[in-house]
Amino acid sequence: HAHAIPTLARMFSYTIARGLLGPTATVAAGLCRLHKLSYPSSSIGGASLLTQGLLNNPTESYLDGNSQTAATPYSAVFLDAAGTLLVPSESTAKVYLRYAQQYGGARPGQLREQEILDRFRRAYNRPWAESPIRYVGDGRPFWRYIVQESTGLAGEEMFEQVYQYYARPEAWRLAPGAVAALQRLRDAGVKLCVVSNFDTRLRPLLRGLGIAHLFDAVIVSAEVGCEKPNRCIFDAALEALSMSAGDVVHVGDDRRNDIWGARDAGVHAWLWGADVRSFDELVYRVLHKSKFEDWDPEEE
Repeated sequence: HAHAIPTLARMFSYTIARGLLGPTATVAAGLCRLHKLSYPSSSIGGASLLTQGLLNNPTESYLDGNSQTAATPYSAVFLDAAGTLLVPSESTAKVYLRYAQQYGGARPGQLREQEILDRFRRAYNRPWAESPIRYVGDGRPFWRYIVQESTGLAGEEMFEQVYQYYARPEAWRLAPGAVAALQRLRDAGVKLCVVSNFDTRLRPLLRGLGIAHLFDAVIVSAEVGCEKPNRCIFDAALEALSMSAGDVVHVGDDRRNDIWGARDAGVHAWLWGADVRSFDELVYRVLHKSKFEDWDPEEE
């Protein structure tokens, strides 16, 4: 059974990692709830930092042990938006640079994409003191700050153009296979819910992309007043679907916000790109609650 060795090694590594990281995650999430705060959302105009390449792509697997042994399918799936369900059509640095040159007077070669990325990192990692969460309502104050710090330009007209760009469906594309997979899950009776750190642009985006009808609920941090990994956003999703945490799995690309946050609420969680790598795989594992090494795409 030589083919089983990598799987066993991964499970062993995960067990160690979970033992080391789990207490830290629990304490951090608890402190967030105590002070009604949340970790910073990892998005740029709503786009995941992992997708944009601004953070290291996680290689660890965060499989939930309970999900590998249960016999019945999940009753509901929670999905992260940016970086999981939605992907930016072009890199954020490229977008920022284009508008900076058009509205801010930056000459070609004067401001480079790498410089924008570096500035973005510094700005995003600074504490946001204006409100307990970053996305309040339409999120304009936070994104105005990010755009200005990233480009070094404070023009209101330029910011508004960047902001409106990310409000348009053409700024995004759906993850491959997402629509067909979501429809299969719905046909199987599985409830679907978006759980996202996002501002009020998300609902119109889902409608514009033609997928709003596939979801039984959409939970947006700007609307519920808390952000992942604070468990309250997951509690809101459970309440919206009238579901018990043990019957639900959440899928997202951020190990802190999506994995630790969901599990703190008692929800099973899979890391997109590590535990689950495609929407076809997601459908199979949700419906069969199978062991992760069982899935074979050739059999689908």
